[in-house]
Amino acid sequence: MMESNVDDFNEKPVFAAELFPHRSLGRKGFKVLLILSGAVCFLYGMFFTVTGAWPIGFFFGLDFVLLYGAFWLSYRSGRAREEITVSRTDVSVRKFAPSGRMVEHHFNPFWARFLVRRHQEIGILSMQIFGEGRRTDVGSFLNPDDRESFAKAFKGALATVKQRL
Repeated sequence: MMESNVDDFNEKPVFAAELFPHRSLGRKGFKVLLILSGAVCFLYGMFFTVTGAWPIGFFFGLDFVLLYGAFWLSYRSGRAREEITVSRTDVSVRKFAPSGRMVEHHFNPFWARFLVRRHQEIGILSMQIFGEGRRTDVGSFLNPDDRESFAKAFKGALATVKQRL
């Protein structure tokens, strides 16, 4: 009975984070943008088609299709995410691709190291967890402020786990 309590204590996460890429335009804003740009492209496209300049009308339609395609790709890439947990026995990094494919990395928290590459003016350029001959990038899609807060929290979690022997 006592052993299961120790196992539960060791497996309980000290730190857990779910990282998502930021998208500045929400779904509602995207719909409004599409309606407005679609209306403008349609009106000008019809005007040029009626006046005999049909190739210009075609290009207005092409502009709208390309705008939609660019936002579709942006929102699709926004489905990527990372789940990072730290417990006394494991550092787990689960990376989810936009397609839904998941790759999982595990590190021993006592051997794991957290490498942060910084630029004096820009801030954090990259963050990597490495240990036991393996390494993985984390938070590559985060903005500079989120990278700073994640790095601080993750370093603190690793230090907490390493202190509790």
